[in-house]
Amino acid sequence: MSLNALLKPKRLSFWESLTAWLFVSPWIIGFILFTGGPILASFILSFTHWDIVNPPQWAGIENYQDMLQDELFFQSLKVTTIYALIAVPLQIIVGLLIAILLNTKIRLIGLYRTLFYLPAILPVVSVAVMWRWILSRDWGLINWLLSLLGIQGPGWLSEPEWVLPALILMSLWGVGAGMLIYLAGLQGIPTDLYEAAKVDGAGTWALFRYVTIPMISPVILFQLVVGLIGAFQVFSQPFIMTQGGPQNASLFYLLHLFRNAFEFFRMGYASALSWVLFIYIAILTVLVFRFSAAWVFYEGEIKNE
Repeated sequence: MSLNALLKPKRLSFWESLTAWLFVSPWIIGFILFTGGPILASFILSFTHWDIVNPPQWAGIENYQDMLQDELFFQSLKVTTIYALIAVPLQIIVGLLIAILLNTKIRLIGLYRTLFYLPAILPVVSVAVMWRWILSRDWGLINWLLSLLGIQGPGWLSEPEWVLPALILMSLWGVGAGMLIYLAGLQGIPTDLYEAAKVDGAGTWALFRYVTIPMISPVILFQLVVGLIGAFQVFSQPFIMTQGGPQNASLFYLLHLFRNAFEFFRMGYASALSWVLFIYIAILTVLVFRFSAAWVFYEGEIKNE
């Protein structure tokens, strides 16, 4: 038998194809009903005025035009963008540093890794309530610790200039999830590379700069993309802790969208806001991938040359 005959894919019979479609049909039906259908419906509704109670009325691009006069739209987009540009790189750096510290063979290392990962799986609501207490101006833990040093702590959640830094600080609570991914990437680096670099006289910084970072750069790219998408979908923390205040300093995009949809019953406008957010995230993601070729190293590229 020839090699081409062995490699040629086998043609499924009618009953085999039917069986395969029957097995995959629950997912297809679920996607159409609960994901694909709502996506298409929101796109259509973004061109209408709909208050949930009355039938939708066609409005064309009026909802998108209204955004240009909506100051809160630009404020929420600015707040969310600033949060993403600061919080995501900070999470990447802190998560990577913790992973490097935990990438050692010491006693009880499994326990330490578990302790750093546990905060990432706690419910968001309970974490937000806990941090609301920690960041309290009068009886919060952080201001109490600052008072021991003779420093009067600010109103983390009550002063416009401090509320966004406070939420960025809080975002580091969940770096354990990223730490776990970095740890897997670090353990996948061949030890031969470190040994060869040491023979050439590389020090600790050189090993980190020229071996560790290039080898885990695909992991960093993954964390950057996922982190950006997640940062632009922050909702629970500002909703529970600040309600967008003070003075809209913590008015995140999804909070503004939520208010228009479920407080003001402007479902058409909220749908338009969601599609603008989708396009904005898509553009940022494409830009990240576009410029990733300059700093992301794939081991297979060397093997294929």
